[in-house]
Amino acid sequence: MNTTMDMMKGAMSMQGSPMQGMDTALMEECLEALSACEQACVMCADADAGEGMGRCAGMCANCADLCGTMMRMMLRTNGWDLAVMMSAMETTMAMCRACSAECMMHAEMSEHCRMCAMACDQAAMALEKMLGSMREMTPAM
Repeated sequence: MNTTMDMMKGAMSMQGSPMQGMDTALMEECLEALSACEQACVMCADADAGEGMGRCAGMCANCADLCGTMMRMMLRTNGWDLAVMMSAMETTMAMCRACSAECMMHAEMSEHCRMCAMACDQAAMALEKMLGSMREMTPAM
């Protein structure tokens, strides 16, 4: 049975694919970090809402939405436009960093905020690595 990553590796190796030459290990790391971030943000947003932390809840909800959208974009191998993909990654990375900063303000009193900030940081780092790899492939961008 093929895994999602096996299918992506096949798509990435296809001649003429905008994904040709992508680092599949970085792609997998990025998808896993985005998934973990999305889940942590959903949980944190729910807990924040119950604790009256509206700004943090909103930031977490937005971050979860962007992480989920970014994952879906990455998985649509036929719909890749590198410039758009890189811009979306930069936007998601900025949201992850903003969410982390917001959650860190509550990290000492809130375990869910501490865990969410860590997941956001990991997603931002994975996106940064992926972007670096993509920039190396496309020096003109």
